[in-house]
Amino acid sequence: MDVMPLLLLVAGSAVVAAAARRGPVPAPLLLVAVGLAVSYVPGVPDYELDPEVVLPLLLPPLLYTSATDSSYLDLRAQFRPVALLSVGYVLFATVVVGWAAYVIIPGMPLTAALVLGAVVAPPDAVAATAVARRVGLPSRITTILQGESLLNDATAITAYKVAVAAAVGAGATWAGGIREFLFAAVGGVGIGLVLMAPLHWLRTHLREPLIQNTLSLLIPFVAYGVAEQLHASGVLAVVVVALYLGHRAWEVDFATRLQEEAVWKMVAFILESAVFALIGLQLPVVLKGLGHYEGAEATWYAVVLFLVVVLARFAWVYPATFLPRLSARVRAREEDPTWRGAMVTSWAGMRGVVSLAIAFSIPAAVNGGGAFPQRNLILFLTFTTVIGTLVLQGLTLPPLIRLLRFPGRDRQAETLAEANAQAQASRAAESRLDELLSDERNALPPPLADRLRNVLERRRNAVWERLGQLNPVTGESVDDTYRRLSREMISSEREVFVRLRDHRYIDDEMLRALLRRLDLEEAAAYREAG
Repeated sequence: MDVMPLLLLVAGSAVVAAAARRGPVPAPLLLVAVGLAVSYVPGVPDYELDPEVVLPLLLPPLLYTSATDSSYLDLRAQFRPVALLSVGYVLFATVVVGWAAYVIIPGMPLTAALVLGAVVAPPDAVAATAVARRVGLPSRITTILQGESLLNDATAITAYKVAVAAAVGAGATWAGGIREFLFAAVGGVGIGLVLMAPLHWLRTHLREPLIQNTLSLLIPFVAYGVAEQLHASGVLAVVVVALYLGHRAWEVDFATRLQEEAVWKMVAFILESAVFALIGLQLPVVLKGLGHYEGAEATWYAVVLFLVVVLARFAWVYPATFLPRLSARVRAREEDPTWRGAMVTSWAGMRGVVSLAIAFSIPAAVNGGGAFPQRNLILFLTFTTVIGTLVLQGLTLPPLIRLLRFPGRDRQAETLAEANAQAQASRAAESRLDELLSDERNALPPPLADRLRNVLERRRNAVWERLGQLNPVTGESVDDTYRRLSREMISSEREVFVRLRDHRYIDDEMLRALLRRLDLEEAAAYREAG
């Protein structure tokens, strides 16, 4: 097996994603654009998406890291709009896009058209939420987009399976399709509920952070694999488990949390970068399989279906946003939506790698030995829809958000709430410290007891100081000055330790121990000030 193409893909996508952080273009869009350009370079190998790799190996960790970073409480508060998008909209888009393809493409059976509809139905909100964070989109809209992206793949994959079964002549019926959908949804949620408590128990009872993080890396694959083995939704099983574990992450040992955060950030960075680069690199593979269709004819189909995909989202989002407001119960429980929020939600319907992976998994033949009707054209139209939404909507979403002038986040109010929370926590910690020190078994010399109190005081004051003015001389905030001075002091200590090692006063093992202690101190200083 030649691993060089894989190494080049990972290394190249990481470099492009790192460069994107310094520029105005979001990383997903730049990665797709570079992938498209590189696909024309002579000698570049064909990177054909393998659904046997993408769905079971890439989708679970991406879902897991996104779900653990999401808020279970926020998603529960926005459950109705999330469900309307992740279930209702996906089914609506499947039917609308499928019917449009059936009408405009001569000779395409309705069942094959519905396969295409299911393939392009689920938006991938990774790019949309990346843009949202950079331009300060309100948290409610970001939560809805994240929640939609966590759940809509399950709906699309189930709808795809039903449509494919009908297209290949497996005797699928509407009643059977509904039963399969309900079984997949209920089964996936049920398996997640069964697995989440034992997995959390394991995480809290394993004492070695290294073992705990190894388990953390295995969890999404275990949940996905068990559910898929039982013909339930692996996507929903992963999401349920991840939301529960993320909600109760505070019960895990601090060393595990620190390592886990670093590990999953690296995993998500590598996978997301490689996935978006892979989208662009599919161009030669897709064009090679297009076959007898002329460029103008295929382009016409692509443009029409792209417009249908975009307009169908508007046709669903606006009624789904405002019609439920006719219910007094909904009005009492939820804040009033705005047309601006509905506009952004409608325009943030970018498709991604899941659509391409599903399209590549379409079987080559139907029952009886014939070829799957117009499979290559379906693959081409999926590719053009994914690229079209990523490029057009992705590039125009930031200026649209700025044009709509959403109210910015109240940083001062957020800092005040944080300061009040820290003050309450510090009072509880100080009370507990006094209680412990009153026991003679916990006797400490006065300097050490004062040091514990000083740490609490510094942590409490750091947040309040954030509400103060900038330094009139340097323009720095109190936080920035504290971090800079702390780093300068620690840097001086590091230089001394390294010099002592170089002169053989200490060995490398001791140097590593001393440097790790300084690293933890610097991390603590950064968090206290930040």
